[in-house]
Amino acid sequence: MQDARHVWHPYTRMSAVDAGAPPSIVRGEGIYLFDEAGCRYTDAIASWWCCALGHGHPRIVEAIRRQAGELQHSILGNLSHPRAEELAERLAQLMPSPDRHVLFASDGASAVEAALKIALQFRTNTGQSSKRRFAYLAEAYHGDTLGAVSVGYLENFHKPFESVLFPAFEAPVPLSAEQEDACFKKTAALLAKHRDDLTALIVEPLCQGAAGMRMYSPAYLRRLAELCRENDVLLIADEIATGFGRTGRMFAFEHAGIDPDIVCVGKALSAGYLPISATIVKDAVYRTFSDTPDDHSFYHGHTFCGNPVAAAAALEALRVYKEARIWEKAAALEHVFRDVLEPLKTRPGVKGVRVLGAIAAVELNSVDAAWAVRDRLLARRILARPLGAVVYLMPPLNIGREVATELARSLLDAITA
Repeated sequence: MQDARHVWHPYTRMSAVDAGAPPSIVRGEGIYLFDEAGCRYTDAIASWWCCALGHGHPRIVEAIRRQAGELQHSILGNLSHPRAEELAERLAQLMPSPDRHVLFASDGASAVEAALKIALQFRTNTGQSSKRRFAYLAEAYHGDTLGAVSVGYLENFHKPFESVLFPAFEAPVPLSAEQEDACFKKTAALLAKHRDDLTALIVEPLCQGAAGMRMYSPAYLRRLAELCRENDVLLIADEIATGFGRTGRMFAFEHAGIDPDIVCVGKALSAGYLPISATIVKDAVYRTFSDTPDDHSFYHGHTFCGNPVAAAAALEALRVYKEARIWEKAAALEHVFRDVLEPLKTRPGVKGVRVLGAIAAVELNSVDAAWAVRDRLLARRILARPLGAVVYLMPPLNIGREVATELARSLLDAITA
């Protein structure tokens, strides 16, 4: 088996690879992927939540081709190029106020890592060196670098690395409206107790992806933002999974009407076509990195930071999102998913149904049940990938309403079969 000889699959058990070769995908078109045998699969999870416009979108493919013929790569250290300049300006304009600077990287975890380092150095720059600790929401996931794991530790994934992580404070997450006051009271006490130590709180706004699409309300996020402001704690919004229309707004934090100090984006930034991410920072933080009279420069960066071809793909994706009002398409998908899937709430073996924009999650009573559903979907040529006991849909945002309805009904049938 050619695949098993050399490919190390991420987040994949070795026994699954040994059991047989996975589909080898050779082509993509719209919401579909095609394997080498010509079989067509519905990409129900947008290839790990990033292909917001599906596969083979002609405008993005053309933007990549055009840029590749002009400038393939140029560093941003003491140099610049037009695509990075345009993309940074566009991202700043998408924020609640455009007073931002943008640091580019190649993946979401690197954007988070930069955000953590920026928050720490900001405190040093401003004479607050005692504020060295972070807080995060329980069961958070912010990436796989050691810094990101420190504020998103999941024991099933990260136990071997526990000894080298830095300590951080965990805040509870309300899973229902009834839990919000109790969770907020505990978080308020945590921030008050450690306000002299805390530099930032990092959150996945409204939806904690790897935790099984756990969702909390915009009102609760708004209360967290106010709490951070009261305690001089920076708020870092990790929009890597939720950004660019996925939740029915351009960014999930917009539902709460808040203005984070740092926003991390990735995945759908380029519609999933090339690796690129960004850390978007308020100028009030950025200006403290001046090198006069003392040197506070941010000595951090990546080789492919702001790569011209990836930036060109991102710019075209942002144009398509705006023209298509992609967030409205996600909001419409929310109604489709609710209509089809909410009847599962009363079915034995189903612990919960959660829907936000173009995210639909059904929590079952066991991991085995979730993977049995996954196998039934695969038999229908639908690619899904459970998160523990949770089976979810997170398709490209330009999926048609009828196809989305059919996809949700397939999930319904696979659960009720």
